[in-house]
Amino acid sequence: MATPVVTDQQLINSYLQGNLKSFETLIERHQKKVFTSIYILVKDKELAEDIFQDTFIKVIDKLHSKKYREEGKFGPWVVRMAHNMVIDYYRKEKHMPCVRDTEDYCIFDSLDLLDENIQDKIIHNQNLKQIRDLIEELAPEQREVVILRHYCDMSFNDIAKATNVSINTSLGRMRYALINLRKLIERKKVNVYAY
Repeated sequence: MATPVVTDQQLINSYLQGNLKSFETLIERHQKKVFTSIYILVKDKELAEDIFQDTFIKVIDKLHSKKYREEGKFGPWVVRMAHNMVIDYYRKEKHMPCVRDTEDYCIFDSLDLLDENIQDKIIHNQNLKQIRDLIEELAPEQREVVILRHYCDMSFNDIAKATNVSINTSLGRMRYALINLRKLIERKKVNVYAY
């Protein structure tokens, strides 16, 4: 018999009753998505780790002060909070970074790869590299929505909230991103295999 999945809300309630292990479980459940959403914006592993820690400190404060009211949407709530903390950081610093990979961390490496044979893995990695290169050529707003949607698995509603734009703007950015990606594929004659 399968063990029933404990919901985020149940973990939050358990944590607020003093069970610290429940909060650790919440962090483990959402850390990859939250860290990735921070990293794609700051492009610095140490800075992303700092903002990640600050985000969860703020989560603790909000939970204890009973300011979390989005039952069933804990993950997107934390991602939105992390995004706002990145914006606050850059407001203080007065600059925004370009979205680029570094030797230390690559957002695309955070994807879970399926069990594949070696040839499939090579083709898959070549496809990721080609797609990553094409995404890098998009305008920053388009690049951000593509990454948040396809690599952070966020809904357009959550993307709109996290980036402080309307849902129509998010959808429009994705539409233009896809149009521009198709043009880039045709212009560069890139052969992106289906996988």
